Amino acid sequence: MRAALLQRVEQAMGAAVQEHHAVSGGCIADARCVRLVDGRSCFIKSMDGGQQPFLQEAHGLRELAKGGALRIPQVLHVEEDLLILEWLGQGRPKDGFMEILGRGLAQLHRVPSTAFGFYEDNFLGASPQLNTPQETGMSWATFYWEKRLFPQWQWAEQKGLATADLRRLMGRLEDRLEGLLAGSEEAPALLHGDLWSGNVMADAQGAPCLIDPAVYYGHREAELGMTSLFGGFGSAFYRAYEEAFPLPDGHLERRGLYELYHVLNHLNLFGSGYLGQAVQLLRRYVG
Repeated sequence: MRAALLQRVEQAMGAAVQEHHAVSGGCIADARCVRLVDGRSCFIKSMDGGQQPFLQEAHGLRELAKGGALRIPQVLHVEEDLLILEWLGQGRPKDGFMEILGRGLAQLHRVPSTAFGFYEDNFLGASPQLNTPQETGMSWATFYWEKRLFPQWQWAEQKGLATADLRRLMGRLEDRLEGLLAGSEEAPALLHGDLWSGNVMADAQGAPCLIDPAVYYGHREAELGMTSLFGGFGSAFYRAYEEAFPLPDGHLERRGLYELYHVLNHLNLFGSGYLGQAVQLLRRYVG
């Protein structure tokens, strides 16, 4: 850790740093566990240059804490290029971990809003995620197209990643999306926004915790779609969620529509290796 950054951490925490070491999870930012001379430990994320999402990440973590069901790391200090969180420890998942996670996520999804989106735009990984303006009365289908799928398509065009197939299929989806989502309408729910297995961890006591959010208020089917994309959650998680907060009929058939947003994002972040998967998902719904 650079001396200037070390000094800023000490000033923010009001105690000298005794030791620090790198931890996993710093693919975008430098991530470290810091132990202070007063015995406290904290988690530090820092970044030089580029888009710095720490203010938005802090706001998202504070929003998730409203759910009161799952452990969310407390924000201790935040600046544009520095985020200090409580240190959760790293334990082995305890018995019933996935059931606890499923029930806790269902409770999180009961936190309501009057409109889809969030009070600020934020980031999905390193990609901008559009949440504003929050327009009361905007349908979920309109929000999902205008703030999620269409921007990803635009970015793919700008990056030279869009093919004729992708253009044709995305155009068809625009015309058919409202019909494909018909019957699933719900009020906006608080979402983590980027819920893959890497953003779930076990704390020192083995309880599930949520980290690295891309928070907004949306349809909870979108959250469950992300969990299915890369796997790692298992039947116990889905069973516990359904028992606590059943999803609308047809949710499994719609799940690929929500996987699509994240596949398009991976296309834009990591390149054409994700193009085939995006096209395959689109063909499933619009031929």
